Amino acid sequence: MHEMALMESLVELIEDESRKRGFSRVRVVRLELGALGGVDADAMRFCFDAIVKGALVEGALLDIVVKPGEGWCLDCAEAVVIHERFDACPRCGGNHVQAAAGDELRLKELEVE
Repeated sequence: MHEMALMESLVELIEDESRKRGFSRVRVVRLELGALGGVDADAMRFCFDAIVKGALVEGALLDIVVKPGEGWCLDCAEAVVIHERFDACPRCGGNHVQAAAGDELRLKELEVE
């Protein structure tokens, strides 16, 4: 489960920022996941709950926003929403869609004390 390694890295990143910026408690962790990124939001929540005990983020709320994928249809010459890589164009039904966005994993915001 690569989500466990991702979450461990995220907690390390937050703890590093805590040392740099001097906050002692994290109230909310907001993540943005792209729908095409291959990261499961439920697995991320499970991993968060599994590794936060004793960490700075223990007790924090994990808020995950999943952003839809975006593709460029070469036939329509338009940006379209896609739910999986290699989806057909929802407008014309063609299969000439290049993924353009939606594979990100971003720490968007921390609420800290």
